[in-house]
Amino acid sequence: MMSRQRTRRAELPPAQDNIDKLEKVVNEGNYYGAQQMYKSISARYVSAERYSEALDILHSGACIQLTQGQVICGAELALLFVETLGKGKIPYDDETLDLVKRIFEKFPQVPLPPHLWDVDDMQQLSEEIRTAKARVEGCYSFLKAAIKWSSEFGASSTGSPELHIMLAEYIYSESPEVDMGRVTYHFVRGNDPNKFASTLVNFLGKCYPGEDDLAIARAVLRYLCLGNLKDANILMGEIKKQAESTEVQFPQTDLMQFIIFLLQTMERNAPPLFNMLRANFKPSIDREPAFHEMLDDIAGKFYGIQRRDPMGMIGDMFKMMGPM
Repeated sequence: MMSRQRTRRAELPPAQDNIDKLEKVVNEGNYYGAQQMYKSISARYVSAERYSEALDILHSGACIQLTQGQVICGAELALLFVETLGKGKIPYDDETLDLVKRIFEKFPQVPLPPHLWDVDDMQQLSEEIRTAKARVEGCYSFLKAAIKWSSEFGASSTGSPELHIMLAEYIYSESPEVDMGRVTYHFVRGNDPNKFASTLVNFLGKCYPGEDDLAIARAVLRYLCLGNLKDANILMGEIKKQAESTEVQFPQTDLMQFIIFLLQTMERNAPPLFNMLRANFKPSIDREPAFHEMLDDIAGKFYGIQRRDPMGMIGDMFKMMGPM
């Protein structure tokens, strides 16, 4: 059996031979044919445990397909590249991060018109939106898998901060309908609150009324849920500074007042003040039901306050009755 495997390993040519051959097929416009060849040829190298060469082939294929605007093909090969990193147990380091970045940089960036419904040709707009969604989902699948791989092979338990930032920026800049919840999720797991602040200030300048303070509050609370008070404060200060310099209106609402007071409270060991703030600003917090759950998490992380028993009084009655 071992002898057969050695023979199979020896039969495979150097990866560069296949890379050159497949590049020609792509340049001739046979994108689908090349795609099938990239997948089947790289699989042979994986079977022979020649992971480095399989990765070279998949990396080249993803980059050239994306450069040619073949997002679906390129994203599929990009995902296979990450899966192969995992199969080969390739460690997360600066070199592998750079390889992932180089694929990411090939994903097309084609911002949609700032005011979608001002476009006259609705059929063209519909096609642009469909294409944009495919770009975002392809990139999202690739980077989400890369974040998972990074968390398993050397980065922090939440995954590479750099990859989180890349994904957050791509979702924000390329999505026809921006999901700020998803953007926030990745930014707070990144390492650049200043860049996150720039994105939020940009959002403040074009969002619907009432979305601005919710977006800022969600960002601050997400940082606090991770126990990251430092970046929550940096974010808030930078938003105010950038909003002033760009003449974007910083929201003056009760919810924003709550967030400002909350950040001040978190600097002190003051659970009663924390609870009082929650009670006094409950109508503002109620605007997004998830805020209550996030504040429960924050209370547990910073003050050791346990969540209330969801069974409430009924649960208390059972406890009083004791075991049956």
